[in-house]
Amino acid sequence: MGNQVEKLTHLTYAEVPTSDPTGVDQEDCPRIGVSYIFSNDDGDLEDNVVGSEKDPKQEENYDTCNEVECSVFYRDECVYEKSLSAGDRSTYSPENLLNKCKPGDLVEFVAKNQYPHWTVYVGDFQVVHLHRAEIKNDFMTDASQGRRGRIVNDVYKFKPQNSEIVVRNAMEQVGVRDRELNWRNSECFAAWCKFGKREFKIGGEIRIGKQPYSLKIQLSEKKSHILEFQSMEDLIMERRRNDQIGKNAVIQELVSHLHSEEEVRTDHNAHWD
Repeated sequence: MGNQVEKLTHLTYAEVPTSDPTGVDQEDCPRIGVSYIFSNDDGDLEDNVVGSEKDPKQEENYDTCNEVECSVFYRDECVYEKSLSAGDRSTYSPENLLNKCKPGDLVEFVAKNQYPHWTVYVGDFQVVHLHRAEIKNDFMTDASQGRRGRIVNDVYKFKPQNSEIVVRNAMEQVGVRDRELNWRNSECFAAWCKFGKREFKIGGEIRIGKQPYSLKIQLSEKKSHILEFQSMEDLIMERRRNDQIGKNAVIQELVSHLHSEEEVRTDHNAHWD
């Protein structure tokens, strides 16, 4: 695998293989680096558990070492970075996390094989979050559903709004649901509350022309892989999918894709020999 990983370099959004967004696959191929505007990745935490039942000890089994380290660039500017070596990536129980949170903080809850669930802490032990296609105001311990969490104010590099505005942004949306929603997932909603940028909203950017966003996935200390996207929304969807399946699965997907490409080239060359 090591030699194959070294060959993983760069793909554009148009070049990556995918499956039909309607759910009918036209061909059997791996899905690498594409997220569809039609899909909703985490309307409910419980819907994203791999397996038929939730593991009551799941929070104890979460391994931060299997997280995908990555950076997001808008043209040449880094706008997001998640690195295990930069900052505290430790997770805490909801009860311990309450002692660390201040109003306006972004809190991410994580569990093995699940999409991360983002919330906005609004004070008085409560958060506002997008859950089951509705913006809700819940106690943090309820919103966590037993998962461990951490404060993630620093992963996005945009200038944050002051805490009063962040809390107000969140509280004003409580009760919004279904077709009234302007956000694809919990992260987009929470980040919009914090930074106020239209890029986090559904259709906030026009997907035409050059792909200005790039997702740099760190495979090892010296090796990385880059995917390009036309919008922040699309990129977030793919990055969250990577978070859900974990680093080992992401690397295996990329290696499988590379192997398939090499087989196609070999068959093509043999045909013309």
